[in-house]
Amino acid sequence: MSAPPAPPVLLRCADKTVDLSQPVVMGVLNVTPDSFSDGGRFLSVEAALEQGARMADEGAAFIDVGGESTRPGAAAVDVDEEARRVLPVIERLRTLTSAVISVDTSKPQLMRSAAAAGAGLINDVRALREAGALDAALQSGCAVCLMHMQGEPRTMQHSPRYDDVVNEIRAFLAARTRACRDAGFAAERMVVDPGFGFGKTLEHNLQLLRRLPELVADGSPVLVGLSRKSMLGTLTHRQADERLAGSVALAVIAAQAGARIIRAHDVAATVDALKVVVALHRGG
Repeated sequence: MSAPPAPPVLLRCADKTVDLSQPVVMGVLNVTPDSFSDGGRFLSVEAALEQGARMADEGAAFIDVGGESTRPGAAAVDVDEEARRVLPVIERLRTLTSAVISVDTSKPQLMRSAAAAGAGLINDVRALREAGALDAALQSGCAVCLMHMQGEPRTMQHSPRYDDVVNEIRAFLAARTRACRDAGFAAERMVVDPGFGFGKTLEHNLQLLRRLPELVADGSPVLVGLSRKSMLGTLTHRQADERLAGSVALAVIAAQAGARIIRAHDVAATVDALKVVVALHRGG
């Protein structure tokens, strides 16, 4: 007798629900002048909308709109400027596509206004640790992505150190998901992100990728952001806009290891690669 099918893995994103039983793609939409890969390309609302709609047409389940760069050494942006960049894009993308709109922010005020504008997921590199962030996210009805980062964006790559990078990240993410549950979050509203490149050396990133199944086994759906990262520059000696092959390779490895959401700049190629991964596992 065959085993019963596994229950679907659902993520509740305000008024939408995303099935994560198979890996899906989150398209990156940076409306910033200084993001490491595409800074300045989508600063105008029109350019951002065109790119967001294109990524949705290519198969992205999420469009992640960010108005403050978190690359190493990035300068902080005040909440008014961040809101000016992202809110018009969220409001209009919400009407143009059925994809879930995600807001990449750590600021409680912007979490509230983005949710009111139509965002369904809050992607927070600080894992809701800013004062008021946890309550703002809870009241928004959005799903949340809780990411690990050692230090702050301006300093995180200054000699990061761990005794055991994987176990320390697992402990951090377990503590943050527990804090969210204690505050009233349902499990169906949470995903976790180990934060590749955020306070990690190349070897830390590789260890994390090798042992990604350990994070997956902890229970929360795992999101990974590996697209065009500096680790690929070190490994391939390619510039950021020349890292498509390496990014797709990392996406496939992460999906094979159990990641549910792959955050990517190159949506069409990543969607195609994940279709192959899904077919392979379905055949098994």
